Amino acid sequence: MQALLVVDAQNEFSAQGLRPVPNHDSALREILGHVAHARVGRRPIAFIQHHNKPEESRAFVPGTWGAELSAGVGPELGNGPERLFQKDVFGAFTTTALEAWLRELGVTEVLITGFYAHMCVSTSVREALVRGFDVVIDPRATGARDLEDPQLGAQSADEVRRSALLQLVNMGATLFESGVTSEAGAERLATAG
Repeated sequence: MQALLVVDAQNEFSAQGLRPVPNHDSALREILGHVAHARVGRRPIAFIQHHNKPEESRAFVPGTWGAELSAGVGPELGNGPERLFQKDVFGAFTTTALEAWLRELGVTEVLITGFYAHMCVSTSVREALVRGFDVVIDPRATGARDLEDPQLGAQSADEVRRSALLQLVNMGATLFESGVTSEAGAERLATAG
């Protein structure tokens, strides 16, 4: 069974937040589409919310607007199993009961979406892979930010996102297919929901 993991879809990544992502609005639309599809199929949805420790940053401080989940994101009653997990580290599986919850539900595959592709999404994908879950990522439902270093140079947000996803695919994650282009893809989409 496949579960949807929505990693850190929070206000802080919007244009008004302290950690804006250039493709935030389009990525959030894709995330909300996955949430709606999972709910129709009554598949499990794990919403992951990041909180920084007060000494770390002004961003993602519990109780602030930036730390709140984005509009339309969060557990709702009356659907399949849905749960909110809060973390204060990069990975969704570390210091949370996420793995136990997924195992209890019989989940073997996770579709991971969210922000930042190069940090919390990447770490969560790696954690899922080493725990034996099959992992699917929708590139359109992720986002990153520009990065620059005096020695390493610079990458645009899109380059950062694509580079992070390329590394994750090389580790064993697969990319979400928005259309059915093969028999295997058709079978995966049919069993996903």
